[in-house]
Amino acid sequence: MLNETVARVTNRIIERSAAGRQAYLGRMHGAAEAGPARAHLSCSGQAHAYAGAGPDQNALATQSSGNIGIITTYNDMLSAHQPFERFPEIIRDAARAAGGTAQVAGGVPAMCDGVTQGTPGMELSLFSRDIIAMAAGVGLSHNTFDSAVFLGVCDKIVPGLVIAAQAFGHLPAVFLPAGPMTSGISNDEKAVVRQKFASGEATREELMASEMAAYHGPGTCTFYGTANTNQMLMEFMGLHLPGASFVNPNTPLRDALTVAGAQRALAISHLGDSYTPVCDVLDEKAYVNGIVGLHATGGSTNLLIHLVAMARAGGIILDWQDFSDLAEVTPLLARVYPNGLADVNHFHAAGGLGYMIGQLLSGGLLHEDVKTIAGDGLARYTRDPKLKDGAVEWVDGPTETLNDKILRPVGDPFQPTGGLKRLSGSLGNAVTKVSAVKPEHHIVEAPARVFHDQESVKEAYKKGEFTSDVVVVVRFQGPKANGMPELHSLTPVLANLQAKGLKVALVTDGRMSGASGKVLSAIHVCPEALDGGPIARIQDGDIIRVDARDGVLEVITPGALDRPVTTADLSGNEYGQGRELFANFRRTVGAADTGASSI
Repeated sequence: MLNETVARVTNRIIERSAAGRQAYLGRMHGAAEAGPARAHLSCSGQAHAYAGAGPDQNALATQSSGNIGIITTYNDMLSAHQPFERFPEIIRDAARAAGGTAQVAGGVPAMCDGVTQGTPGMELSLFSRDIIAMAAGVGLSHNTFDSAVFLGVCDKIVPGLVIAAQAFGHLPAVFLPAGPMTSGISNDEKAVVRQKFASGEATREELMASEMAAYHGPGTCTFYGTANTNQMLMEFMGLHLPGASFVNPNTPLRDALTVAGAQRALAISHLGDSYTPVCDVLDEKAYVNGIVGLHATGGSTNLLIHLVAMARAGGIILDWQDFSDLAEVTPLLARVYPNGLADVNHFHAAGGLGYMIGQLLSGGLLHEDVKTIAGDGLARYTRDPKLKDGAVEWVDGPTETLNDKILRPVGDPFQPTGGLKRLSGSLGNAVTKVSAVKPEHHIVEAPARVFHDQESVKEAYKKGEFTSDVVVVVRFQGPKANGMPELHSLTPVLANLQAKGLKVALVTDGRMSGASGKVLSAIHVCPEALDGGPIARIQDGDIIRVDARDGVLEVITPGALDRPVTTADLSGNEYGQGRELFANFRRTVGAADTGASSI
């Protein structure tokens, strides 16, 4: 039996989205009825498209077999995307063996929030999602493809690719991950060194040695931040092959899954036997499944922005109340850093997503009756990929957790509700992630200290200015003000204050990293300060209440919201490290609770 709340929220989304969804599906099904795109190109246009195809040139010109368009985020500067260097050749060979062809349709940018944290480049990060969507759209606009495969992993990249895939929703879309790097030093060890460095107890050389031991090879970072939350979503929403998310790079199974993904992209094309356009995969039920997965795994807060934007690209309207209501009935089944000591490799070994999907299905918390790239029904995603004679075959996955310190059954969860909660009150709307926050820290009521950037917070900390309970307010960090950078470099500072026995909370119209956790943080505050939101009226000393139990965010001080709105000099956000190129994005971007989109 489907859980009553899951059913109610799903029906609410369907009703809310009816007009937009119907219009979207009409466009996509109309495009599908026009037939394979290459037939409508002129001979000259086709010749241009095939001229560089080498051994596939004749097949493209004379045969009606499927042609896969590859959208790649390959670069060799970022560990998560470096493995994609080999993927196009693997995909081409697999397509040829199946009687089809494959071409790289285009490359899109991929940036790393971990590299740009605390620098001006971080102010381009959120906007890069929309750039990725547009760049992928340019690649697919040549209209010579029968299906598409998307090579991407990290924070803004997968959401951008999903938005693009839905713009071409009449095409099947298969997402092929690179997998996580093998485990280095524990995330807990790394966090300890970071906190010691923030308090002056560790040298920069010691910090560097620790970081290099953690981030040491090809693949995605192994903590459960936004990148790995993205991979979970692609599996829960049916765009990965079952069990593909957390297989390490450059292994025989990883390569075999890439081959299988290419073969499946041909099989589900308009020319194959099982036509499955992405517009039929990413429906309202798929998005609800993704949100449930987000809660059950204690995933990244960034997805409260990205999932809203992704859904809107397919005519589906989500709001933060949907997330909050689903969190109330979704148990937390995983403890992966920063919500525990394990990394994603340990999680995968304990039973991983296949075990978790099976548990949530048995608990009535997921829609089983969905379309996926693997075929109808989410139950396919309870199976494990295994390598046999060089090819992938799927076998029944584990029905018992292999480590109950990392992964638990639905009847014995780590906590009865999900890790994310909506906050509302006199300061507006916000979200908080509490899966790693100890219960005694779920409510903080304390005087505010107000800042306009994270560097000022760190300077105040170094000067010893935080000596009592405090709600740190960091404003003018929203999408319109400066692109809504993550404020991840505040995490060690706030964690140190809390470790000293102070009650500490953060309130910001910016973002925190998908890896944030220990300190109560009310983030994505809407309306943002630059839009005249209540957060722009707060002064030092105002009493702020952040209550994750009852979902409250308010200012207690009488008359605080009767003051004029504070303004800030944001001219420093306009230039340097590419920021001048994104002025139009800052002017046109929407609010965080509608997806912070500029397209």
